[in-house]
Amino acid sequence: MPVIALQPGYEGAAADAEDKFHGNRLLYIGWEDHLLFCSPVCLPLPAAMPFGALVSEVLPGVYGSHPDFARIDWSRAEWRDSGKPFTPDPARSLADNGLVHKSFIQLRTPGLAGIAGSGS
Repeated sequence: MPVIALQPGYEGAAADAEDKFHGNRLLYIGWEDHLLFCSPVCLPLPAAMPFGALVSEVLPGVYGSHPDFARIDWSRAEWRDSGKPFTPDPARSLADNGLVHKSFIQLRTPGLAGIAGSGS
């Protein structure tokens, strides 16, 4: 949605620019077919964090309360970065995997579709 400034020629600095997050970048992460979590979460994460640490250390704290989480076969997980399929390298950093400030990561877990297949 375009923004119309009240003052002609107005140029303002974004309040949520990457430099405001003390070395972290915001990543939006959503888990498809699991609307128990009604929207993606937004997390400030260090760009140098390995993608594998995101999966093993961060996501359990975010999604671990869902009964499907313990059943995820991570070798079958499908990922999209801002709508485009991508295959993350768990050993490489978030930055080296091409994730930038405000990337939207979508996780799809084939065979898991929420509580009793309800999408929740």
